[in-house]
Amino acid sequence: MAVVGHVEWIEFARVPEMPAPGAIVHSSEVWEEPGGGGAVAAVQLAKLAGGGLFVTALGDDVLGHHAAATLAELPVGPKGRLRIEAAWRPVPQRRGFVHVDTNGERTITVVGDRLGPYGGDDLPWDELAGCDAVYVTAGDSHAVRQARSAKVLVGTARALPALAKAEVALDALVASASDVGETYAPGDLPVEPALVVRTAGAAGGTWETPAGARGEWAATPLPGPVEDAYGCGDSFAAGLTYALGTGMAPAEAVQLAARCGAACLTGRGPYAGQLLSSG
Repeated sequence: MAVVGHVEWIEFARVPEMPAPGAIVHSSEVWEEPGGGGAVAAVQLAKLAGGGLFVTALGDDVLGHHAAATLAELPVGPKGRLRIEAAWRPVPQRRGFVHVDTNGERTITVVGDRLGPYGGDDLPWDELAGCDAVYVTAGDSHAVRQARSAKVLVGTARALPALAKAEVALDALVASASDVGETYAPGDLPVEPALVVRTAGAAGGTWETPAGARGEWAATPLPGPVEDAYGCGDSFAAGLTYALGTGMAPAEAVQLAARCGAACLTGRGPYAGQLLSSG
């Protein structure tokens, strides 16, 4: 299993409520760790699969190198390892700031451009052909074409421009039912995905195929108290990628994905609550 995507260095602050215009709020807890959709999905996928590959691009600065080292050290199971393969860019590493309120809701501010790998970068693209599944969150169209060599290719609606330019057939596209920047409508891609999954947070979500098959799921009961919503959607996408890569049908795959999203919600930051296996 592999992820082709991006990383953001995130500063978290837990606050009683989101600040209103002109207001000052005081944090009760602060911490920092690598985040971004690519990183979160790569760690969750590695936890489910017992290891994995993350192909990315990072700023060639202190934060970029710190992000790579931190991700490589995150536990992904007793014998698992997440291997980081990065193209280093001569630009500052993309950063973000996240407020987390008492309800666990997160509000994100990002600083800098999203860094994704290019298909022409000196990265182990040939290894993707041996993957059961690859999830793409960022990269150019050539990188998407490289990822298409995998058995199953899943993309996010946040990467629609690159996915459209690549003109490849996706086995699944993860979109949002309402979030701006993550929606999908038929025709947004030149080749219709074999499966479109639309998430709706606590309302669950729906899935559909071009042939007319449809389904929906309810949100999975939480395995613990709500802590932090950051990374729930990316963990969901990783669970879906893993499930489809192991041959699960859509109705079964979204159930595992929903479990991943619910588990993430109970942990501090994106990684503490993630599922360690699909069992």
